[in-house]
Amino acid sequence: MVLHSKNETDRQKQVGSASMDQERTYSIGEAAKMIGSTIKTVRYYDEIGLVKPAGYTEGGHRLYTMEDLWRLELVTTLRYLDFGIDEISQVISGEIPVDKALDWQIESLETQAATLTNMISILRQAKKHQGDSLRYIYDLVNARTTNSEKRSRFISEKVEASNFFDGVPEEWRGSLLYFFNKYIINQIKVSAKQTVAWNELQELINDPQFISDLRNGEFLFFNMVHQPKFDAATWVKKLEDIHIRLNKALKKKLPADHRFVQAIVEDTAMLYANPGQSVDKEDFFRYFAKYSQTIRTERIERFNTLCSILSPKFRQFSKGNLLLLQGIQWKLEHM
Repeated sequence: MVLHSKNETDRQKQVGSASMDQERTYSIGEAAKMIGSTIKTVRYYDEIGLVKPAGYTEGGHRLYTMEDLWRLELVTTLRYLDFGIDEISQVISGEIPVDKALDWQIESLETQAATLTNMISILRQAKKHQGDSLRYIYDLVNARTTNSEKRSRFISEKVEASNFFDGVPEEWRGSLLYFFNKYIINQIKVSAKQTVAWNELQELINDPQFISDLRNGEFLFFNMVHQPKFDAATWVKKLEDIHIRLNKALKKKLPADHRFVQAIVEDTAMLYANPGQSVDKEDFFRYFAKYSQTIRTERIERFNTLCSILSPKFRQFSKGNLLLLQGIQWKLEHM
């Protein structure tokens, strides 16, 4: 006969209880109630592949385990903190490091806070204004926003004043800013939040250190334009194709080591190779990888964040670049 102490017996009961809780499943209605959400929302998370149920009943009804409930609660918490569905999916899957996702969200919320302050200021001024308050609100907002022509003029003046393109052939100058012009400068209408982001972006561009960081970060481009494999128009067209392919990879959620992504990595490297460097692809790739993975400064990171706020398409562009960098890192490690 084996005797157990009371503490040992209690411990065994707790272990058994925890095990039963882990094995127990819950209906979608029970799961929704336990996380304080709705059946419609939980069903949606399943349909988009964010949180799939552990199993189904014979009748096809969803069944959720405690682990599933934890994931659902995590999603609910992140949604409360204003994370987007796409960001949550990438954090849970490990595509984006948690620290990076938190940094992005903090910066986004800081911009939203500045936006609200700006909007409150406009409304308070309008309230104090005697007369046509609605007309006054219109004039205030119109004075604070910028159209594409004003944005273009500002960038042209800053580029000229900073000598950013010194040594770059005239026909190549628009190539480096192609995506910035496409998604930021030529955006027709902006919201209050985007206006605040643009105002901060102007302050950042006015910083000589940012211009220096940007030029250092684009070393490969400045090196390539003096002996390019293609003319400027062809180079931009090929770069566009690279990002179309990256978007396809993102949509399919392909990992950095997938052959489709690795083919993009190789084609991107060759875009920056001059005829002499393209002879030995492996040597050139090491050279390309070295400069592609140069640590981004805080100013460059902030620039990308502000541009992502200004344009959802630029944000997608940034995600493509992140996947590309991951692909470069993987190839470098496995050469």
